Amino acid sequence: MPVPPSVHRLSPAEGSLSGRSHRYEKRLSELAGLYADADAFDAALAAGDRLVYAVEDFRPSAAPGDLCFGVTHMQPGRIGAEFFMTRGHIHAIANRPETYRGEAGQGVMLMESPDGQVVTLEVNPGATIYVPPYWIHRSVNTGTEPLVMSFVYPADSGQDYGIIARSNGMKMRIVADGAGWAAVPNPDWRARTAEEI
Repeated sequence: MPVPPSVHRLSPAEGSLSGRSHRYEKRLSELAGLYADADAFDAALAAGDRLVYAVEDFRPSAAPGDLCFGVTHMQPGRIGAEFFMTRGHIHAIANRPETYRGEAGQGVMLMESPDGQVVTLEVNPGATIYVPPYWIHRSVNTGTEPLVMSFVYPADSGQDYGIIARSNGMKMRIVADGAGWAAVPNPDWRARTAEEI
């Protein structure tokens, strides 16, 4: 039975999507190990298990040829010098692309190819970011207000979070530099082998 057409409304102010089929939240406790400054992370967590980001989407099916679309709503904040970020992922079916559109706030899309090329693109209202197939990607809120982004990707893409963990994080970290943000090397990053790529 074909999925019927539908209409959905995105609220940048609320970071919500009407008619969503899924919602999930990530709190600070679920992001342990992402940030370089473990002491700052522990201190922030001791002050309360804050909501860092929430995702709402509409996925009519997981069939090839269908689409998933939705919205990410990320709070502003820092752990040490690093801004709040998503876990980041590559698609489980790695040749699937994704687009993100800035709806509110300021941020950075941190992207990394499996062989270690890095690209950072600023996200702001009206900017559309294309994440090509095979690129790992992570969203970072570099502003003082919530970062709200809409996204679209093939419904069968899936997410692989382990590729980042196996390399001890992404190759670069996004940090406050006094004038805004900067991408700095992650000294713990491990290059992937040819077999892994």
